[in-house]
Amino acid sequence: MTEFLISDLSNRGRAALALFVIILASLPFWSSSYAMSVATITLYLAIVGQSWNLMLGFAGLLSIGHALFVGVSAYAAAYLFSSFGLPPVVGVFPAVALAIIVGMFIGYLGFRFSIGGVYFALLTIAFAELVRISVDHMGFIGGTEGLFLQVSESDRQGFDLINLRGHPFMFYYLAMALTFITLGGCRYLLKSKLGYYWQAIRDDQDAAQALGINVFKYKMYAVVYSSGIAGVAGVFYAFYQNSLFPESVFGIERSIEITLGPIVGGVGSLFGPVLGAFILTPLGEGLTELIDFLKDTEVIDPKLKLNGLKLLIWGLVVSMIVLFKPTGIWPWLNEKLGFSRKEGD
Repeated sequence: MTEFLISDLSNRGRAALALFVIILASLPFWSSSYAMSVATITLYLAIVGQSWNLMLGFAGLLSIGHALFVGVSAYAAAYLFSSFGLPPVVGVFPAVALAIIVGMFIGYLGFRFSIGGVYFALLTIAFAELVRISVDHMGFIGGTEGLFLQVSESDRQGFDLINLRGHPFMFYYLAMALTFITLGGCRYLLKSKLGYYWQAIRDDQDAAQALGINVFKYKMYAVVYSSGIAGVAGVFYAFYQNSLFPESVFGIERSIEITLGPIVGGVGSLFGPVLGAFILTPLGEGLTELIDFLKDTEVIDPKLKLNGLKLLIWGLVVSMIVLFKPTGIWPWLNEKLGFSRKEGD
């Protein structure tokens, strides 16, 4: 897989990727526990960002309710574990299957009735909100009070991949592995016949259909793969956080958070969602720490509520990217530094 992943990179690009991997692999040994937790969430967002990028960047399908797929999978795996003792290494299959079924249902409604563009995006939001409200009233999975997974202090010191109970190191390296597996898988899809069909549909759906491409079929494939990847990330999220609340899992803020990384990094590029996640997540956490510090030192009023500041800053960053680098940071960085091989090299 390594050779497959780097085959399009120049020597400079391969060196940069190797350095990136070395930094990630060594991070737990020289950083704080807080920095490692931020890096774990960053990798998680890189995975879900890549799943969203597959739909919009590869196939041209705009989803603004992508937290739905993460959430249904997270709740399903957590419920099966807490109520029936089904370990997540097994529970991931029905959980991801449920996310795919939900995605297929939304896709079928949208594509069968020719709902596209912003209207398809509204359809995904509507279903995400519908599920959120429904989960609010489902007492058997906690409702508004949340679903909690029991975890002991001894659980936090082990490395139990079967039950996903373990040291933060375990979750970090698992997130890292899933990130690169997702990256390699998406590259394979992009370079396959399926990927070329998706790009043809994205660029001109009518022309693709005129050439004999089954638009409905290949759009459904995009939804299946995207929701499946998001579902895997949802299972990871559930057992990493150990607590799930409808608003924090299915809320529109979560869906927006998923979309911002690929937009900043570069929609349609493979490394864009990863770069975007590594820009926005540390930025958001840094802002939170800065605000807490300013309140503690009474530079600003401790009673002042700034809950929406992170989203405001993110919005400003995205606006600047759209204005000055509309294709995202990664394509610009790639062109300036020559990370990709040029034709004929």
